Amino acid sequence: MTSPLEHHRTSFADYRPEHFLFALDQGVATITLNRPERKNPLTFQSYAELRDLFRALQGASDVDVVVITGAGGNFCSGGDVHEIIGPLTKMSMPELLEFTQMTGDLVKAMRACPQPLVAAIDGVCAGAGAILAMASDLRYGTSGSKTAFLFTRVGLAGCDMGACAILPRIIGQGRAAELLYTGRSMSGEEAFAWGFFNRLCAPDALGSDTATLARQIASGPTFAHGVTKKMLHQEWSMSVDEAIDAEAQAQAICMQTRDFTRAYEAFAARRAPVFEGD
Repeated sequence: MTSPLEHHRTSFADYRPEHFLFALDQGVATITLNRPERKNPLTFQSYAELRDLFRALQGASDVDVVVITGAGGNFCSGGDVHEIIGPLTKMSMPELLEFTQMTGDLVKAMRACPQPLVAAIDGVCAGAGAILAMASDLRYGTSGSKTAFLFTRVGLAGCDMGACAILPRIIGQGRAAELLYTGRSMSGEEAFAWGFFNRLCAPDALGSDTATLARQIASGPTFAHGVTKKMLHQEWSMSVDEAIDAEAQAQAICMQTRDFTRAYEAFAARRAPVFEGD
């Protein structure tokens, strides 16, 4: 019997965005920021389209993992100087707040979508680009990458799009404070040593290494992965006792899935389980 929820699930096989590239292969969706001549900056339109995509992925039927990357050897140079920063200097306070809330909504949508997000980072990763990397669940980078939360260098606070909440949880309070106060670039080696990067890859292997990780995650129990992501996010604001109780409920739900039964049956038969996400 088909669940009523199935009627609200959406296939992304034919999804064609206007402001970036999107490809889907066996459950792995790849978002490629594609303005290489400008090091892949964001615009008002691409911010909004990314936000809408991540919101829609909550109902995806055929996307298990999302890879975010940039074209031309760079990840993302942040907000486009001419198409975003210039116009912002002429906006009223209500217009500015509408913009900052919209960019914050992008991060909220990234954290709320159930699919694990993997960022593949080479070259420039700055400003809002660094935020996209930060808001991802896993990050692979190269020694040639330069990650900069450079908001202070344009006269703004470092507290942009959740940076003061999320970055310290990844690399520690002191290191985050230094990057957010100075706006300096974090090298690839620093990013790996500090835990911002999960792996440091050779530039010519970044794509293949990231794809291997994405396929590995996509082959796992995808419903359970969504629960893991949700709990990783929600438990930031819980006490340890509250977190243990919440995890007990979450795990009991996962024990009702067919994937859990498949894993047991495969173990009993001494074969590898094949998960189907239900």
